[in-house]
Amino acid sequence: MGRERGLEALKRVLFENGLSLVLFGLFLAFTVGQIAAGHLVHNRDLVEHGRPAIGLVAYLGSGHFLEALFENWESEFLQMTGFVLLTIKFRQKGSSESKSLDGDDETDADPRRHRRDARAPWPVKRGGIALKLYEHSLSIALLLLFVLSFTMHAVGGLMSVNEAHRLHGELGETLAQYLFSSQFWFESLQNWQSEFFAVFAIIVLSIFLRERGSPQSKPVHAPHSETE
Repeated sequence: MGRERGLEALKRVLFENGLSLVLFGLFLAFTVGQIAAGHLVHNRDLVEHGRPAIGLVAYLGSGHFLEALFENWESEFLQMTGFVLLTIKFRQKGSSESKSLDGDDETDADPRRHRRDARAPWPVKRGGIALKLYEHSLSIALLLLFVLSFTMHAVGGLMSVNEAHRLHGELGETLAQYLFSSQFWFESLQNWQSEFFAVFAIIVLSIFLRERGSPQSKPVHAPHSETE
């Protein structure tokens, strides 16, 4: 009986958390692939310049890896922060990613009216500064992740640029020089534009196209003009 209950509990956990588990598993798989491929590319570049290859652990602390990793994280968290904040005020008729054009939306409800709800999160019950922070906690967390990723992109990118300078016997750059360089902003903006274009695409395509069973899509039978 104990084993059966354990298996049932495990199945329940997997069912209730399947989306996050699969997405995190894909993240780990692609990150391992990036590390493996990046390690080979970086060592090939070192050998071509007469330098010894480095081990995998050393590569994880290199500018080549840090810059590539956080450059992409930076754009992802910027996109998500922007999307969360923009959808508060802006609407798109017919899109499954937009709030309704008319009437009140459930997400706009004042949490202070639900302080006595038995299952309300503790900041809602407590009120005050705790609630003030909690009602904006998603955008705050995403913004902090963007700032952290932006900072690590700058640090890793500077390391990578200076590693390249050393390979060519040139003087390195300061952090300020790198931050104001066209190289840094080329790295950032090429990712930023692609992220916002992807969000634009899902917003507009969800007006006319459907994916049965997906919460990112309107019901297949819904008219194009319907906004959820």
